[in-house]
Amino acid sequence: LELHLKRSLVGGIDRVYEIGKTFRNEGVDNTHNPEFMMLEAYEAYGSYDTMAELTRDLVVNAARAVGKTVVPGRDGSEIDLEQPWRRATIHELVGEAVGQGVDVQTSADALRELAERHEVALQEHWGAGEIVLELYEKLVEHTLIQPTFVCDYPEAVRPLAKKHRTEPGLVEAWDLIINGVELAPAYSELNDPVIQRERLEEQARLAAAGDPEAMDVDEDFLRALEFGMPPAGGVGLGVDRLVMLLQGIGIREAILFPISRREA
Repeated sequence: LELHLKRSLVGGIDRVYEIGKTFRNEGVDNTHNPEFMMLEAYEAYGSYDTMAELTRDLVVNAARAVGKTVVPGRDGSEIDLEQPWRRATIHELVGEAVGQGVDVQTSADALRELAERHEVALQEHWGAGEIVLELYEKLVEHTLIQPTFVCDYPEAVRPLAKKHRTEPGLVEAWDLIINGVELAPAYSELNDPVIQRERLEEQARLAAAGDPEAMDVDEDFLRALEFGMPPAGGVGLGVDRLVMLLQGIGIREAILFPISRREA
């Protein structure tokens, strides 16, 4: 959905959204399904800050509508969605998990030592950004029960996000985690066609090297950016995961026709 909706911003639509089915070639577990429902929204002259406000309003109002503003956490605690939501950087959270300071200047070698110490497997070609993300996903994400905006990611792992306004090497992006599950990512959207081409070409090189998460170069999108896209914020909210949170169910119960194994 993402790149086509951004082309709508280029065409002069200041606010655009779509709710639709998304398909990804990934495995099935209690929080993942190859087919899922997404709400994707973009706002011209917005940012990841305005998307945080929008997303909190969406989640809280959905919870109020079904009478579930307090939901059980997977650790036995209660999650009050109407209470203030935490905001922390990915480096702060990784540092807390490993017991020492980690920031954007921490070298890949130092991060590899931390990963080895905490038994986190890495790929050889990964740089510091990818290693920080892997440490976060393996050591931190599942522990975040109360609503948390995990923000300010390394450039290498968020190729469609705008450079951070004050922190070199980072981008303005966050992931919303509630009950140990990612509900939504959001960005201040990158609208510089030169930088965007550089990042997508680097992603294409990673894809050619076998990285399944890397993106291909989209020439139509890059051509649209050259006409001029306004500064914008964008968010993608997993509708199925919001239903899971509010109803206390797994993804198979949240999807009308989930993927099933064939009978023998």
